[in-house]
Amino acid sequence: MNVKKVAFYTLGCKLNFSETSTIARSFENEGFERVEFSEVADIYVINTCSVTENADKRFKTIVKQAQKANEDAFLIAVGCYAQLKPEELAAVDGVDLVLGATEKFKITDYLNDLTKNDHGEVHSCEINEADFYVGSYSIGDRTRAFLKVQDGCDYKCTYCTIPLARGISRSDKLENVLNNAAEISEQGIKEIVLTGVNIGDYGKGEFGNKKHEHTFLDLVKALDEVNGIERLRISSIEPNLLKNETIDFVSKSKTFVPHFHIPLQSGSDEILKLMRRRYMSDLYVDRVNKIREVMPNACIGVDVIVGFPGETEEHFLETYNFLNELDISYLHVFTYSERDNTPAAEMNGVVPLKIRKKRSKMLRGLSAKKRRAFYESQLDNECTVLFEGENKEGYIHGFTENYVKVKAPWDPGKVNTLQEIKLTEIDEDGLVRFEEVPTPVTV
Repeated sequence: MNVKKVAFYTLGCKLNFSETSTIARSFENEGFERVEFSEVADIYVINTCSVTENADKRFKTIVKQAQKANEDAFLIAVGCYAQLKPEELAAVDGVDLVLGATEKFKITDYLNDLTKNDHGEVHSCEINEADFYVGSYSIGDRTRAFLKVQDGCDYKCTYCTIPLARGISRSDKLENVLNNAAEISEQGIKEIVLTGVNIGDYGKGEFGNKKHEHTFLDLVKALDEVNGIERLRISSIEPNLLKNETIDFVSKSKTFVPHFHIPLQSGSDEILKLMRRRYMSDLYVDRVNKIREVMPNACIGVDVIVGFPGETEEHFLETYNFLNELDISYLHVFTYSERDNTPAAEMNGVVPLKIRKKRSKMLRGLSAKKRRAFYESQLDNECTVLFEGENKEGYIHGFTENYVKVKAPWDPGKVNTLQEIKLTEIDEDGLVRFEEVPTPVTV
């Protein structure tokens, strides 16, 4: 029997990766063989993103890659961009099928006819119909898995298309999350990263209603009791939803690591108001100070957007100085790009692209400085590294619990192992070298 082959490409966030992995398992359950995207396949599935303009543009490039591998293959687009602009994707040469927010998890139902089409066929719902929850997790990487706990968002940030692409905030049932976490640990995976659109809102819509059945803290406490998980890491969480009780619990947790990624977006209160964020800069300072108080060695990452409409030079410098003085570890810098059907796209005070890029470059330079300072502050500390599976030019890499990236000469025996180390020096690549801490001999 000729087994059909399917390949996947994921753009965007950890949440997309968890969903791609779940969609891939649905194909495997139907008898398909999963292959790499660069290989010849009968079906190519591209999970799209709409957060930045660049992700939109990359879609066409990825379609061409698939066509180069097999020009007769059936091409399917799913994900956020597929929900927001299905007709636009369907018109791309080579695309056969576009599935929206609710249809993507029923993808194998659409595979009765794999005949190439002149124009892509669209199956996309109204976004208010995306009100049910589909659990997902990724287990493609032996060392860590992304576990989806929440989807959608009820916030109305003026620059963001995610509520239009993913619908209302809703959560997985706590019992399902714990079962998925247990399944992941049984695969020998050492680290689980919690992911969602707005994970701090966990509990809303858990049983199909708007109220919170559980809180994010309930989730964290329950996951801490799951047997077999070595590490749990919280991905991006809104500052107004990161409570003192959660920070305190993580500081004493058996498995949650001291690493937080907290979106800021701007250090200017005026710009935060234009963005319709749900906090001001003083609350953000409080969150950072609280983490530092109970976890001095914690890694704190920050999302920031530059070039938002109305951002003057003074506003930008306010953000730059705010971040420069804040005890954080690194930045994820996003250059603002206009998204259709968002209030920000209609705002006055458009910042020229050249200035956006200049500001972005300045903040990326600040991020490099912050990461270096954070790494230097960790020298001589003893910690635990989880080694990954890739041989990169003769080296194996891994991350400590507080997200310091380290490297060592390649040793396949170290893959997917946790090892006690002492951080000793930073090399020319900005990575940290270390000494192994001898295992105590018990007599």
